[in-house]
Amino acid sequence: MIQENESIRQDRPISLPQHFFRLVPGIGLLFVLGYLGKIIEQFIKDYGKAHNLALPDIEYVLWAILFGLIITNTVGVARIFRPGVATYEFWLKLGIVLLGARFLLGDVLKLGGVSLALVVIELFVAIGIMILLGRLFRLKPKLTSLLAIGSSICGVSAIIAGKGAIEAEDDDAAFAIAAILALGAFGLFFYPLIGHILGMSDHAFGLWAGLAVDNTAEATAAGALYSDEAGKIAVLAKTTRNAMIGFVVLGFALYWASRGQAQDVENRAEFLWQKFPKFVLGFLLISLLATVGVFNQNHITSLGNLSRWAFLLTFAGVGLQTDFHKMKQQGLRPFIVGAIAELTVTVVTLLLVLGADKLFKL
Repeated sequence: MIQENESIRQDRPISLPQHFFRLVPGIGLLFVLGYLGKIIEQFIKDYGKAHNLALPDIEYVLWAILFGLIITNTVGVARIFRPGVATYEFWLKLGIVLLGARFLLGDVLKLGGVSLALVVIELFVAIGIMILLGRLFRLKPKLTSLLAIGSSICGVSAIIAGKGAIEAEDDDAAFAIAAILALGAFGLFFYPLIGHILGMSDHAFGLWAGLAVDNTAEATAAGALYSDEAGKIAVLAKTTRNAMIGFVVLGFALYWASRGQAQDVENRAEFLWQKFPKFVLGFLLISLLATVGVFNQNHITSLGNLSRWAFLLTFAGVGLQTDFHKMKQQGLRPFIVGAIAELTVTVVTLLLVLGADKLFKL
């Protein structure tokens, strides 16, 4: 009788309060790591001023990511924290939506026009290079498709969307995600260094980060590491790129359906709406409200501060979700293919942005 009661309790769905309390420890960990990053950043600044030392100005973004990386790749993330840590993508999307208050719609549309042209070029370059290299290195065709989807659009989210659409195997998705995460980690640390060496403006660097870095969280972090303004532009450029996810995934779905290896897409408009990232609409709505004067300056400041707090949790999550041991287990070939393709995309987008900067005075 006791066993039956225990079985009944196990089969019951988790209630909303229970689900909330399951998230609390992980969200608390995200907050602690993010806030600790801010404390370390401010401590170094204060210490340098007090002792007249020219210490490096390392943003809290990098500290939060580093703390997360250290925990994940040493002691690991305990099971109790994992559900809450997994919410870091929610905080990313919330931060992007709230950030819309700091953009007038005219600025969004102006940047969107330049970005859209560059995004289209980036899509063709990333997809073409990834497919070519996948064939040269004899990767599985659907793994190549997932790598192409992930590198051209928005990393992990695009791969997950593409996996179901082309009916790829779980192993293919795991390989693709591991490769994209590893390459994103590289870009996160080296892109700001390259930008400073080249003396790129905040606007130009933010646009480049939004075009070249795959994962939205890592693109946002790379921009924020460069400057606050670059972080804003990186979000806007990456959001423009994310909006293309439905079209790219639809294209691959139709291709594999034509080969009899995926289900036919019966309603393309419905498919596009399902794949479209809804937080993009939230960003545009907040921007529209700011443009028509619904928010005063105090409101805009408050919303901007809330977006920073949301990003604080996001950046800690990026570090906690990056497990180098698991990436190593996936094998080298996807990383080699991804690295060569990413290097090509990096160079092409950098040249495009530098050219656009000269022509349009970014």
